Amino acid sequence: MYKSLHNNEKTIMPNSDTPMSHMTDHPQPWIASYPDGVPACIPELQDSSLGDLITRSFIEHSDKPAFTCMGRTLSYRQMHKYSDALMCWLQDNGFKKGDRIAIMMPNILQYPIAISALVRAGIIIVNVNPLYTARELEQQLNDAQASALIVLENFAFKIEEIAPRVHLSKIIVASMGDMHGLKGYLLNYIVRKVKKLVPDWSLTEHVKFSKIMSKYAGKRPKSIDLAPDDLAFLQYTGGTTGIAKGAMLTHKNILSNATQMSLWLDVAYQRKGKPEQLQFVCVLPLYHVFALTVNAMMGFQLGGHNLLIPNPRDMNSLISDLQNHKFHVFPALNTLFVALMKHSKFETIDFSELLLTLGGGMPVQEVVAQKWLTLTGNSITEGYGLSETSPVVCANPLDRTDFTGTVGLPMPSTQIIIRDENDNDLPIGETGEICVKGPQLMRGYWNRPEETSLSFCADGFFKTGDIGFINNQGYLKIVDRKKDMILVSGFNVYPNEIEEVISKHPGISEVAAIGIKDRNSGEAVKIFVVKKDESLTEKDIRQFCATELTGYKRPRHIEFRDQLPKSNIGKILRKELRDEANLTS
Repeated sequence: MYKSLHNNEKTIMPNSDTPMSHMTDHPQPWIASYPDGVPACIPELQDSSLGDLITRSFIEHSDKPAFTCMGRTLSYRQMHKYSDALMCWLQDNGFKKGDRIAIMMPNILQYPIAISALVRAGIIIVNVNPLYTARELEQQLNDAQASALIVLENFAFKIEEIAPRVHLSKIIVASMGDMHGLKGYLLNYIVRKVKKLVPDWSLTEHVKFSKIMSKYAGKRPKSIDLAPDDLAFLQYTGGTTGIAKGAMLTHKNILSNATQMSLWLDVAYQRKGKPEQLQFVCVLPLYHVFALTVNAMMGFQLGGHNLLIPNPRDMNSLISDLQNHKFHVFPALNTLFVALMKHSKFETIDFSELLLTLGGGMPVQEVVAQKWLTLTGNSITEGYGLSETSPVVCANPLDRTDFTGTVGLPMPSTQIIIRDENDNDLPIGETGEICVKGPQLMRGYWNRPEETSLSFCADGFFKTGDIGFINNQGYLKIVDRKKDMILVSGFNVYPNEIEEVISKHPGISEVAAIGIKDRNSGEAVKIFVVKKDESLTEKDIRQFCATELTGYKRPRHIEFRDQLPKSNIGKILRKELRDEANLTS
């Protein structure tokens, strides 16, 4: 039996959003290092919910461009109209506050329309990676108890496969050309017939996104009363244990983090002035919490304009978009910075108005940061965050151009403590587990009270599972991870999941997964396999993984062994395998 939302709320840890004024028992050396004008605490939030924020933004910025994708721009006024249409459909079909609805799309115009409609309707959004395999998708939809799904037709075949095993009362299917007028027909033809990017699918019970937009055009939805502590998102993560679970993020969590980042951004204006309208590049997927907050929600909060990039791997298309648009805020990963700078046309991009380059999701390499500064005149500001913290915890100050080798200073109203294995505070400079507290910290894990309890200290600090220290100036340095998590191009990969899936292959006796260094993705998955069937090949394993694991989770390296190192109680020793791999790399 699933627990109700009411039962979930009983697992919420106390004081997770305690004001900074009540958290002064611990050293806060970072405040003295804040740039001029950045306060120690965020002010009282202007909006009580994301719904209020978005509706206000629609009205205040109605004539400004809000989102652009593949040559089509929607103003805030148009966004309001389309958001209202989807919200009316939700209400007509019986969806109510607290229901869970999943979104499974790349960065296309329908995504921010869906986000804005769902949060205004009080729906809890479940962001889904469209590259998930059927197994991963089924697990997440069932865990979230999602009652509906909005999916791009390119991925609808995956829903067809799992439809009998999930409980979706409604499925909305979008196409690439939905929001592009007459040009959309040509766009759909190219996607479906020329590029053949839409595998055959059949879902008897579905409604087209475009029909909702036309049928409900001009209609006004009923307003929904929303509170700051209402849940807004279930952001799925492996946390510190590798068990897929939804971080319960409230309206206040996201609003607070967007406000924290907005205060941080103010420093960038001191160098180049404040533009009339901030232009964001949304190259990271909106289903990732980094883009969700920094691009979508900060964009709404500041009346910004987001350039949506559906496929950042199409480097020629990305370069073309960057050539044709001015931009001020560019969040990305180390791997993307590298790929961009390798492109022959990189130097044709105009970076003169760039105010902020944010590096997150994985460590930014010093050589990459130095080259980016040389070529663009803008330094990469490295930060640190988690799905559980909405996501930003720390960032380097925007008045620094040097590479600090750290993830920066805690955000305003954010407290960080370094603790040992017994939850004792460690002094400045000593290494231990990074523990976080602040208004951006989640309410807990969805339907997992035990996991929630294990992840929090008694005083409400969240145990990140990352190991680091704070120096005398308040900068946080991450030196290791407490668990065996592998970080592939900014995505968390958990050995437990890899091993559990691959061990189901009938030709495998034992398997162990580790992360090894990779120049392109930061880390890559390597597995060690003991055969049950001597005829088993690498190709067999790769074919099996292709159906069970999304791309970034698949092992890049496979090594066969006669046996795996084990403890005296039979536990496979991943550490020994990592140490061996590091010696030979």
